[in-house]
Amino acid sequence: MPPTTQQPSTGPVPAPDPAVGAAVHSTDRQHVFHSWSAQGKIDPLAVAGAEGSYFWDYDGKRYLDFTSGLVFTNIGYQHPKVVAAIQEQAAKLTTFAPAFAIEARSEAARLIAERTPGDLDKIFFTNAGADAVEHAVRMARLHTGRPKVLAAYRSYHGGTHQAINLTGDPRRWASDTGTAGVVHFNAPHLYRSPFYAETEEQECERALAHLEQTIAYEGPQTIAAVILETIPGTAGIMMPPPGYLQGVREICDRHGIVYILDEVMAGFGRTGTWFAADLYDVVPDLLTFAKGVNSGYVPLGGVAISAKIAETFDQRPYPGGLTYSGHPLACGAAVATLQVMAEEGIVEHAARLGESVIGPALREIAERHPSVGEVRGTGVFWALDLVRDRTTREPLVPYNATGQDNAPMAEFAAACKSGGLWPFVNMNRTHVVPPCNVTEAEVKEGLAVLDDALSAADAHTVPGGATA
Repeated sequence: MPPTTQQPSTGPVPAPDPAVGAAVHSTDRQHVFHSWSAQGKIDPLAVAGAEGSYFWDYDGKRYLDFTSGLVFTNIGYQHPKVVAAIQEQAAKLTTFAPAFAIEARSEAARLIAERTPGDLDKIFFTNAGADAVEHAVRMARLHTGRPKVLAAYRSYHGGTHQAINLTGDPRRWASDTGTAGVVHFNAPHLYRSPFYAETEEQECERALAHLEQTIAYEGPQTIAAVILETIPGTAGIMMPPPGYLQGVREICDRHGIVYILDEVMAGFGRTGTWFAADLYDVVPDLLTFAKGVNSGYVPLGGVAISAKIAETFDQRPYPGGLTYSGHPLACGAAVATLQVMAEEGIVEHAARLGESVIGPALREIAERHPSVGEVRGTGVFWALDLVRDRTTREPLVPYNATGQDNAPMAEFAAACKSGGLWPFVNMNRTHVVPPCNVTEAEVKEGLAVLDDALSAADAHTVPGGATA
């Protein structure tokens, strides 16, 4: 049954106030230092408000958000039940040190543990996904006594020192000292196979052989952990072939290596299941989470820990912690979010949207547009791989393109925004990642804009290129 309490803002947005918007923008440019940006080249939109799947600016222009913020507003903006829970928690106990047992913290941990796969029943709270990854790696190294961690290319694990070194995309380059004990390997991606595979079976088999060989060359006795995004998010929403994640589980077990799954983006309903691991019937030793755990309303992340790893620290102190670990406001928001998701059937709704609405619609769109090379995804977690030529699969823009080289994607994004859709674009891809409780009507509204905007991408394709 689709969600009923968090419907779109169908009425008029608050009266436009361009003067206030200009002041907000001016102050931002004077004092705010933005992440991942050349400060003199950005022009951030001044946002006046948001509700459900929409936000709007001070000029009164309204956008349907197909990014869910940074893929974290899984229950949309300003859900009234979660806002009320935050207010209630603030009135009751705004903050308290992490060494104490606090009701909101205990209940959030219990509700998360109920939903994690297998025996991942102990929860270590962090402030976000990056420090969740930092602590998962630390736990693995302490548990095994080994130094190295294997991570995939085409991945993103966070912006802190260890997490950015684990990351496989170009955001790592500026901070990669080569001394973080990280070894990268190729994970499967059939559409752009590094293994010259022609089928999912070949891709899985060859990717596992490559990982096995990498472990052999590095020395299994030196490797503490293998970390993977269950379904890589920002790097391209690349669905692992059947058997791959289970194969990694077997390799890790055979060599005594800790298996870490990063579910920071894929977790909490995004894939139409509570966790993407549920789609593949695999249980890691450690699972990192953040974002959707409370829809980003108050910063929160964490590590779900297996009994085997937790036992390591039963009598031995874990040398790590955070001042705000399990912050009451964040945990109160998580409790309310998980309750809302269960009450409103949001996970099931996301699964139905992916299977019956988004997936079929994107495949139809691909048939009309020569710039769409591949459609992939599940739930409300989809990507369109945009190309110049379907035959050669040449990306629409070069890898990590900037400036004029990125013009085709910039034109596509501008066309989306002109039509009232805020798109998620990264390199040569656009991702379709609206809130998990987006309505079917909103999805169709957004996909109609995306369909029109792809004409801007089509203009950069090779004339006479192959069609779907």
